[in-house]
Amino acid sequence: MITFAPALLKMSMRPILQFGIIFVFLAVGEFVVKCTGITVPSSIIGMLLLALSLKLGIVRLEWVDRISAFIVHNLGFFFVPAGVGLMKCLGLLADQWIPIVGASVGSTVVIIAVTGWVHQLVRRSMSRRQRRSVGI
Repeated sequence: MITFAPALLKMSMRPILQFGIIFVFLAVGEFVVKCTGITVPSSIIGMLLLALSLKLGIVRLEWVDRISAFIVHNLGFFFVPAGVGLMKCLGLLADQWIPIVGASVGSTVVIIAVTGWVHQLVRRSMSRRQRRSVGI
């Protein structure tokens, strides 16, 4: 029984440590926003810094993989507060539904067009690189 306790403690501490790593990057993102005054959400800056740290090898994937999978698999749960907030604003939504739907449809069209354009640029660039490496 005594030899089992350290392994159990290690297993139970792992998610807490992984959450800690993610929250450290969230706090750094918050610090960057407070110091610079930029309008990008602190969570986005934190996740970009985490991605950069993963790419540079500062943070290893094993340090955040399990908790990240948990968060992604339960993502719908995190939208419940936003849904409740929307329900509290139904009067405002009823008054402004035409601009809301128009903005949603318009932004969707723009996003699809830009995504397609970027995809075509990347495919052409990759095709040119491939031709150069083959010598055509």
